[in-house]
Amino acid sequence: MKRIFLFLAITLCLSLPVFLAIGGGKAYAKDGNAEIFDPCSASNPTALLSLLDRPTFSDSACSAPLGHAVLELGFQHANVRGEGGGTADNYPEAELRYGLPGANEFKVLASNYTSQRAGLPEEASFGLSATSVGFKHELGYNAKWLGAVEAILTLPSGNDAFGSRGLGATFSGIAAYSLTDQIGLSLQLGVGSLTDPVSAGGGRFTSFNQFLTVTWDPVERLQFYGEVCGQTKTSHDEGAGYNFDGGIQYIVAHWLEVDAEEGVRLSGNLGGFTHYYGAGMGFLF
Repeated sequence: MKRIFLFLAITLCLSLPVFLAIGGGKAYAKDGNAEIFDPCSASNPTALLSLLDRPTFSDSACSAPLGHAVLELGFQHANVRGEGGGTADNYPEAELRYGLPGANEFKVLASNYTSQRAGLPEEASFGLSATSVGFKHELGYNAKWLGAVEAILTLPSGNDAFGSRGLGATFSGIAAYSLTDQIGLSLQLGVGSLTDPVSAGGGRFTSFNQFLTVTWDPVERLQFYGEVCGQTKTSHDEGAGYNFDGGIQYIVAHWLEVDAEEGVRLSGNLGGFTHYYGAGMGFLF
């Protein structure tokens, strides 16, 4: 199973430059003078389905619209791996993105609070994860494709159990493709240099990251998704890890989205869980 996903990731990686070349520029319809509708426009009544990074692990290929802000919040409850098992709650999963000129955005991923009870005998640990800041540039779009590049800096922050000992950086390319009017594909590939929490030794590791997402919109306000995500290293001392997650999103109003998600471990130790579920919401201002 692991080899299958690694082979898929390598194949998609080799295809990414082609994806971005096709999608790397604003295009116009050849069968008339009408401009192709911007899939990331705030005027779209279901814009949040395209704009939101949550609840997937991968990010949207859309930058936040110029002069608009996107706020995301959520909660996850996970079953923890390891001897004796245990559970962990993670919230508020806050991310704030603001649209800048030139199809750019600036984002802040606030620290999450984690409360974990695991092991035999049971031990409790809690605290804040690291804070991150990022920048995304939307390369452009045509009738089928949308591309973006993104850089995220993970600051030396958070507590000893869940934070980051040193500065981390992740660079990614994102390509989205409309297979049909209702089915979409998204591929995100990147490389990151991160550090473990102090309690885990604080070691630095470099990982190649892969995310493949499929979405289905059976009706205008409703979207289902499934995602395979993986890293070639999940910590300084551990190798590759792969997970699968899926969920549902619903547009309550133009400015409000609600969602529910569920994920399972496929292999390795990506995220440290065997299974999780969660819920959240997104806002467009």
